[in-house]
Amino acid sequence: MEEKSQTTCEKYAADIFSIREAQVRIKSFVHRTPVLSSETLNSIAGRKLLFKCECFQKGGAFKFRGACNAIFSLDDGLAARGVVTHSSGNHAAALSLAAKLRGIPAYIVIPKNAPKCKVENVKRYGGNVIWSEANMQSREETAAKVVKETGAVLVHPYNDGRIISGQGTMALELLEQAPQIDTIIVPISGGGLISGVALAAKSINPAIRVLAAEPIGANDAAQSKTAGRIINLAETNTIADGLRAFLGDLTWPIVRDFVDDVITVDDKEIVEAMRLCYEILKVAVEPSGAIGLAAVLSDNFRRNPTWKDCSHIGIVLSGGNVDLGVLWDSFNK
Repeated sequence: MEEKSQTTCEKYAADIFSIREAQVRIKSFVHRTPVLSSETLNSIAGRKLLFKCECFQKGGAFKFRGACNAIFSLDDGLAARGVVTHSSGNHAAALSLAAKLRGIPAYIVIPKNAPKCKVENVKRYGGNVIWSEANMQSREETAAKVVKETGAVLVHPYNDGRIISGQGTMALELLEQAPQIDTIIVPISGGGLISGVALAAKSINPAIRVLAAEPIGANDAAQSKTAGRIINLAETNTIADGLRAFLGDLTWPIVRDFVDDVITVDDKEIVEAMRLCYEILKVAVEPSGAIGLAAVLSDNFRRNPTWKDCSHIGIVLSGGNVDLGVLWDSFNK
């Protein structure tokens, strides 16, 4: 498939060219993750499903792509100051690991309710943990304080062109590995992953469908698409801890213009999708990572005539950092 030009690419924080540059920049650091399939799951879904296993990425999630691109984009002077971010999990670990590879400090602001397994990943990769309260205002204020005190460079978890470009490299790989895909289903939270995926995929194949998968208990993206503007929720309630953020001013225009629809599912459907990943694919996937499969199997998708022709679907298994305690509790409810 030939790449198509984005006539309005100047409107967006990233484009196919920055994504291609990111692919070259991070190639020696990231894993080219496998694409798996299962005849059993195909039969259950009634469609061909191809799973892009970012749960096998370094750090256990796709986030390493964006973090790596952001850190290796810095000139030596800026890099020497270190980097800072605020994150509840996978981005925190990814940035810590990427910073370790470049030999620079990483200051990671983490909310007190972050999953223990993800906090341990940050520490394992050498990140300096700074705690904040479990709300966005506290996270951002604490990160700003660290920037002021250290001079480190802020790398936002998703609302950053370098992050978006890095995440988009996953779509380049997926369409090289499975060019027959006509639809890609991607988890959505802050929008960094789906922004990169949508920009890359639709540049290569303008006819491809890009659908977002979102928990009902954190359905700000679905509401935003309906309203035509960013909607922030007063609170979120979902087992998918990686999908509780809200769209940013850089990700929203891309989601608005390139994402075809948002499919919402409840936590019970997410947990069942996790179970299927374990039992059939033999892959450990966190709730946020399983939501794409949950979306394909949901009534919201199956009964929508708009998507009846989606026959070869790429599903992003975005991460595998599971908080087992929470998972077992959810199975027993």
